[in-house]
Amino acid sequence: MDSDDELAACLRDGDEKALRAAYDRYGAAVLYLAQRMLSSRADAEDVVQLTFVAAWTGRDGYDPRRGTLLAWLLGIARRKAIDRMRSAARDDRLTGIVRAQPVPQQEAERPEGIVDRLVVADELGRLPAEQRRTLQLAFFDDLTHPQIAAVTGLPLGTVKSHIRRGMASLRQRWEVDGAASGSRSTGSSRIR
Repeated sequence: MDSDDELAACLRDGDEKALRAAYDRYGAAVLYLAQRMLSSRADAEDVVQLTFVAAWTGRDGYDPRRGTLLAWLLGIARRKAIDRMRSAARDDRLTGIVRAQPVPQQEAERPEGIVDRLVVADELGRLPAEQRRTLQLAFFDDLTHPQIAAVTGLPLGTVKSHIRRGMASLRQRWEVDGAASGSRSTGSSRIR
């Protein structure tokens, strides 16, 4: 695999040694491009890995008539670096949104509140994952609906629906458990 054409042909044929050879030959160039585009060495290294994984999975898309193997790899790296920059910008926006939300006032928790939290935590484990996560963010992290939407990336209406359905399930279970044991019947009004 001395020439790029041989290397590209072997890569397209699914030869894993060709992938390693391409990495050995062009990994430094891909890393250089990624470092120039990104501020973090760790992010640049991730882009190199993503580039070669994408090259391997998309090896049928390489056409030597359209450019060299290096140019193809650098094109993939550029797209991966842009994706990383967009992701970081989105994360920064979400962090800013969450930080801009008013912080709820903390008050001393009563012992009954601690018991209620334990019961709710147990019941949360029985809910579907998305409902559980939104309720955990609401109950345990004391986030507002807009804050939960920002953290999860879910639309605000979906967050409200998950919380409403989750609360209905919790209320139903709480009332059934309270009726069976007689000890929690007064607590059923707490979950609304």
